[in-house]
Amino acid sequence: MPESAATPANSQTRVGGETSTNGGTPPPASAPLASPILARGTQPITAQRGTKLRARNWRAEGLLRMFENVLEVGENAAELIVYASLGKAARNWDEACRIVTSLLELDEAETLILQTGAAVGVMSTKRDSPMVLSAVNNTVGNWATSDRFYERYRAGQTIWGGLTAAAWQYIGRQGVLQGTYELLREVLVQHYDATAEGRWMLTAGLGGMGSAQPISARILGLSSLTVEIDQVKIDRALAVGGIDVQAPTLDDALALIEAARAEGIPAAVALHANAAAVFTELASRGVTPDIVTDQTAAHDARYGYVPLEYTLDAWISARETEPERVEALARASMAQQVEAMLTLQERGSVAFENGNNLRVKALEHLGEGETARVNRIPGFMEAYLRPLFARGIGPFRWVCLSGDVDDQLTMDALASSLFPDRPEVAEWLALAGVHVPQQGLPARSCWLGHGERSRLAQAANELVADGRLTAPVLFSRDHLDSAGMTHPRIGTEGMRDGSDGVTDWPLLDAMLLSTAGADLVAIHSGGGGYTGWMQSAGVSIVADGRPETLERLRLALDLDTGLGVIRHAAAGYEEASVAIARGGETGDAPIAALGLAAHSASAGPATPAPEPQALSASSDTDPEGNARA
Repeated sequence: MPESAATPANSQTRVGGETSTNGGTPPPASAPLASPILARGTQPITAQRGTKLRARNWRAEGLLRMFENVLEVGENAAELIVYASLGKAARNWDEACRIVTSLLELDEAETLILQTGAAVGVMSTKRDSPMVLSAVNNTVGNWATSDRFYERYRAGQTIWGGLTAAAWQYIGRQGVLQGTYELLREVLVQHYDATAEGRWMLTAGLGGMGSAQPISARILGLSSLTVEIDQVKIDRALAVGGIDVQAPTLDDALALIEAARAEGIPAAVALHANAAAVFTELASRGVTPDIVTDQTAAHDARYGYVPLEYTLDAWISARETEPERVEALARASMAQQVEAMLTLQERGSVAFENGNNLRVKALEHLGEGETARVNRIPGFMEAYLRPLFARGIGPFRWVCLSGDVDDQLTMDALASSLFPDRPEVAEWLALAGVHVPQQGLPARSCWLGHGERSRLAQAANELVADGRLTAPVLFSRDHLDSAGMTHPRIGTEGMRDGSDGVTDWPLLDAMLLSTAGADLVAIHSGGGGYTGWMQSAGVSIVADGRPETLERLRLALDLDTGLGVIRHAAAGYEEASVAIARGGETGDAPIAALGLAAHSASAGPATPAPEPQALSASSDTDPEGNARA
């Protein structure tokens, strides 16, 4: 059993040096820092490993390690930026240090309150209350504009918390890796008889999320050409094996793709170039990829997308000195890229938007009169993944707080054994063990549904208690989940009942998670280019090995997915009604839903639920010729 995992909070061992009480000044250089965050960006940040506590309990320690971890695996720790150009872990270094010192001192009967990345108070609550409640950038509707966001951002009054950045739930590219895998697998199922051999994908973006694209494609046996304008991001992907090769020119890139097609071995090719330029060139040449998409940070026309008129360095300077011009040119470049995608689609490519508001930004340039034409490119959720969300299946994840890869292997084996009726779970975990590079604390993303998440977490709690796991495990998920997010151009586009923009569901989700005693509950609203477009709720909960934790794990995880199933049943999705009738994926997670007949009638006719399909790789070997797990 990990040190003090099952002992009262006030008897647990604390380690580390003295910390500043005001969060503004680190301890003297001679004193060991209790957390590398207290160095205020002057040294690399690595999450604490091992079984010793610095905080007073594992619940607070787990959240502190996750705060450190998102900066360890993030894009720019020196600026507290985790991903997507602006997604931050805390408002500033003063507040980051104040958060750390608060977590170190936090008792289980206390709750730390975070207001847009700033620690504003510690409240006396109860031992089974959340340890941290966080709300980020939530404003009234008339304030929810990009211009006002940037004004407040520059003044230090707000941040964009991303989906998982300020909630300390980001685990690197793996956080979206299985979602990308599931998406591309479904594209192949619907359009290419589930066969990837000889096919290739054109996309752009190798940031924290986009870098999952070539890995997911390669697992499926699909070649990819990923355009990225930042050489640093290409180098990072090459270093961890996410990209196989960088092509010096577009002609070389196409030659590499053609060679991979001929040999039947998928290749992940990167090209250092501007996405709009390359997509337009391919459309003009008559080159037609099988799949075309994009995962640049196009949601942010100022900080996330480099216009055709700028080099990377010139853009970085210009976005501060002439932001309006940068935004206008970025939207024009996005429109050009979307026009190219439409051309490729007309020639036979399967095109879709991958959750980055690319179509919205293009329409801001083209005009609303082009909406119907631009929306011939569908959003990924409505087109491919909603049947899973309707069953409460979505991007669940766990993090081994010990930092021990053996604990990760134990968790993989546990999860692989628990769900024999869904063999795709074990298949994915085997593939992930082979293909997913380590980043930060050992973590795993796995799409589990209603009843499955709580079953796994409770079983893990028992393994922590008996010592088969050397330290507690933190469970979380992406905010883009069945109940956890509203975004009418991403997760909730095209809902059958017209509820695309209704934010009741993530707010209800956060309230339910708080009643369950989840360790961290967060409510985020959109920032930057997502301002006014999204509302989300996030959750983290630590399996610390104590018997009393079992009930909190069950309640939090079942309430979360149960509400997601109810949401989709109310919207008229038959898959959700079936999930309610059978008690979730496990059959033992009842959902008491009310008034569904009336809701379903108002939503219109529902299509029959498809049979669940197991995950499958389309090749028996990886690019190096090794057998797939």
